[in-house]
Amino acid sequence: MDVKLKPFDFAQAAARAGLSVDGTPLAKTRAPASPQATEGANFQSAMTQALKSVSAQQMESARMQRELQLDNPSVSLEDTMIAMQKSQIGFQAAVSVRNRMVQAYTDIMNMQV
Repeated sequence: MDVKLKPFDFAQAAARAGLSVDGTPLAKTRAPASPQATEGANFQSAMTQALKSVSAQQMESARMQRELQLDNPSVSLEDTMIAMQKSQIGFQAAVSVRNRMVQAYTDIMNMQV
């Protein structure tokens, strides 16, 4: 398996986040009909996609480990180690996001109204 890393494009990442390159918010030309429903659906789909991606990386890493243990000549140690590290980083990021969400929920529930 040939693993290739794409170069990071800061401008594209900032545009996806709704920011200009200098960090200021971009002006939106039109507002969605129901902002809460749209944002909720986008967040839910983004989280679902991210968790599926982490799961797929872990499954691919496990498959590569198994193939390496069975002395499959088409699987290299380097590719296996890279896949393991990528899946570990993805899992740590998912756990971090989950912890932040739980902390935010706890903070909101502890607010006095």
